Amino acid sequence: MATETKAMEPKKDELLPEASERTRDGRCFVPRSDIYETEDQIIIVMDMPGVQKDNIEISLEKTVLAVNGYADLEEPDGFALARAEYEVGDYERSFRISNQINRDEIEAEYKNGVLHLILPKTEEALKRKIDVKVG
Repeated sequence: MATETKAMEPKKDELLPEASERTRDGRCFVPRSDIYETEDQIIIVMDMPGVQKDNIEISLEKTVLAVNGYADLEEPDGFALARAEYEVGDYERSFRISNQINRDEIEAEYKNGVLHLILPKTEEALKRKIDVKVG
C-alpha cells in the first residue's frame, strides 16, 4: 500500500479562479447550485458539505448576492488517511440579482450541507391576471 495520500483532482470549474485573492490558506470551491423559479420566488439550492451554520456568510451589496462558507477539516483521532477522495475547502459563489427581487425578504436555510436561498419576487414582478372589460 502506498504511504502517500492520493486525492482526486476536482474539475477546473469547481475551483475558484487562481486570479482571485484569498486571505485563508487552502482550496476554495465554487459550490454547485441549482436555481428554481416559482410564480412568487426564486430558490437557489447550493451544496456546501462540511460547513457549519455559523461559518456561512451571506451578503447583499447593490445587485450582488455573495455566499461564503468556511469548512474546517476534522480528522479522526487514531487513524492514518490512506486515500482521500473528498477534499475539504471553503466555498465562494456570487449571483447578480435583478430589481424584481424583494431584497428585504431574502431568507436562507441550511441543513445537512445544503443551503437554500429563498428570493421572493417583488409585487411588480408577480404575474397578475388582467380583467377584460365589456363596453
